[in-house]
Amino acid sequence: MDWAVKRKPSTEATAAWIRLMRVQSRVLDAVEQELKKAGFPPLAWYDALLELSRAPSGEMRPVELERQMLIPQYSTSRLIDRLVDEGLAARRECKIDKRGQFVEITDAGRELQRKMWGAYSAAIEKHVGSKLSDADATKLCGLLDRLGCSCGEVQSPAVSDGAAAR
Repeated sequence: MDWAVKRKPSTEATAAWIRLMRVQSRVLDAVEQELKKAGFPPLAWYDALLELSRAPSGEMRPVELERQMLIPQYSTSRLIDRLVDEGLAARRECKIDKRGQFVEITDAGRELQRKMWGAYSAAIEKHVGSKLSDADATKLCGLLDRLGCSCGEVQSPAVSDGAAAR
């Protein structure tokens, strides 16, 4: 199959790509460090717990969890194992399909996710919010949406219940 591109990206498009990749890496690393300094587990734990807490009845199939996670998670099964080992989630057999499994958030998982949001939200403000006006952030969201980055989320984070958007 011929994968040759008929049109090369412009210098500006290439520069935008490089900046996008660098900022994503640097900001994620900075947020991870902030969580670590605050004594919390990695961001993937928060992401998984948030998705489980948002799911109807607090449970999802592992494949659905992987699909919903914001952070690329190539080893979702290991992450689920860790969450279960720590009592933050539980595995449950599917009543209809005995081979199927659900992962369900526990009360301890909801509590950790709520506590982590304090450090996570501060890191978002420090590394993103303090550098962009709300108008700039809205404009950036629009630009990223044009690249196909929209997650269909338009609501603002629900900070009060700890189920904030990532």
